[in-house]
Amino acid sequence: MDLSNMQHSPGLWALAWRRLRADRVAMLALAVVAAFLLMLLLSAGGLIVADWEDEVAVSYAPPGFAAAAAAAAAAPAEPAELAAAAAGAPRPANEFDPLAEDLRQLRAGHGAGAMAGAGPALRQTLPFGADKWGHDVVKKTIKGAETSIVVGLVAAALAVGLGTLFGAVAGYYGGLVDDFFNWFYSVFTAIPSILMILTVAAVLQQKGVPTIVLILGLTGWTAPFRLIRAEYIKHKAREYVMAADAIGASHWRRMFSHILPNVSHVALVQLSILVVGFIKAEVILSFLGFGVPVGVVSWGSMLNEAQNELILGKWWQLSAAALAMAVLVTAFSLLTDALRDALDPKVK
Repeated sequence: MDLSNMQHSPGLWALAWRRLRADRVAMLALAVVAAFLLMLLLSAGGLIVADWEDEVAVSYAPPGFAAAAAAAAAAPAEPAELAAAAAGAPRPANEFDPLAEDLRQLRAGHGAGAMAGAGPALRQTLPFGADKWGHDVVKKTIKGAETSIVVGLVAAALAVGLGTLFGAVAGYYGGLVDDFFNWFYSVFTAIPSILMILTVAAVLQQKGVPTIVLILGLTGWTAPFRLIRAEYIKHKAREYVMAADAIGASHWRRMFSHILPNVSHVALVQLSILVVGFIKAEVILSFLGFGVPVGVVSWGSMLNEAQNELILGKWWQLSAAALAMAVLVTAFSLLTDALRDALDPKVK
């Protein structure tokens, strides 16, 4: 019998990827999410928007504002003789000043350099204007995405990790262990999530990205726990787990080497769902003052600043942050729905 001609059936992940590629909306959402992640890596590495704190415009510059015009307006007025020297006109001689000629040459060179650099800057406009401090809102939004996305990803990974560990132990062992984790789960779910988040934030009493990650991760594990526990209860009595028991596999090996790969798609879907929820939660925390500290920008801090700007009719920072968050959250939600369908074994 020629085994080389035998066709092997594709595995779960190969079938899921095949279904996902057939969904154009899912692939478009995946491309958008990948673009945001690439932007995050470039921003974190300092390859883009490293100069986002530079004052490139006047305060609250409107969209379409030219940065060079702001620099010219903000620059102090030069004396008439200095302007004449910059233009090449002769400056009146001062026989009592031995450094007059040297100063004239230095000022003339500075003026010529400023005039030479004004041309490219005049063509550089700010699509979403500037904030109160003259920062480019587009660059600020990209830098804010770095904080918000990192919070969403890391906090979701922590929550799914805890939920998977607790659910695996509770579902596999059962008995008193399962009763303890169910009691622990009931305590967390009995309190509204927003109150739980604010309670943990008040207890920690320290602002910063690690604090937000801990707040969201320690309060968001309940949904993964419930689903993973149910999957472990179902899988622990199946034949492949009994076969692993027959050959002497330990409990932890059966839990994490045999059962976990077969329920990992549930954890993956929960991860993508929680990323969306935690990005929005970071915005809410920063808006309420429990988020990132002063000096760290995020979409939440931008929206917090924008609430005062709206009173003055300055809508562009709110629009930039809200648009970026809406695009990413929508793409992640569509990708999550498609991923759930692709990993569903009942879908043929």
